Amino acid sequence: MKDDDELCICFHVSRRKVVQYIRVEKPSRVSQLSQCFGAGTGCGWCRPYLKQLMQQERPESLELPNAEAYASRRIEYRQQHP
Repeated sequence: MKDDDELCICFHVSRRKVVQYIRVEKPSRVSQLSQCFGAGTGCGWCRPYLKQLMQQERPESLELPNAEAYASRRIEYRQQHP
């Protein structure tokens, strides 16, 4: 996943925005990332990835699936969790 790809597809929040929010605001809980343009408050697909970013000392270094694989996995997730 590239920096400008959407991490939170529901609210169109890019990976770059989330990483920058973590750097600047230093949230102590994953739920606080919702203040970053609503990230994680839609379908819930991105929550595990948000948690992984929070747990990284350098969140920009975390390898995530490419944008196409990420989006297709979300479609599968949404079919299982309507």
